[in-house]
Amino acid sequence: MLFQRFLTAGALALALPLCAHRACAHEGTGRHGGRLAEAGPYHIELVTKDKTVEVIIYDAKEKAVSPAGFKGTAILVVGGKPARVVLAPAEARLTGEAGVPLGPNPKGVVQITGPDGAAASGKFN
Repeated sequence: MLFQRFLTAGALALALPLCAHRACAHEGTGRHGGRLAEAGPYHIELVTKDKTVEVIIYDAKEKAVSPAGFKGTAILVVGGKPARVVLAPAEARLTGEAGVPLGPNPKGVVQITGPDGAAASGKFN
């Protein structure tokens, strides 16, 4: 258990600086009321409700992209500790459940991997 926490904290520590030098800027509010960030060639919208995490993927022209073939991980800070949430396609988004309530605007990183195997991440402050 301690090793898993250490590994998750390490992943978060490594992922956050990656976005610092990229264009992972916070861009405002998305169509579903979540926050937007750039993630490689995509824009992603992060919506959290209680323990549920939803990520909607858009292309560069803000058109929704089918989540089929995508997978992801959200590493969000809750109460000073990282909460790792595995995301899988469901309807028009990636979704997953955290072990703890997240609140409406948790900080952290969402990492997505596309059908082509290319990975990208977006930072949420």
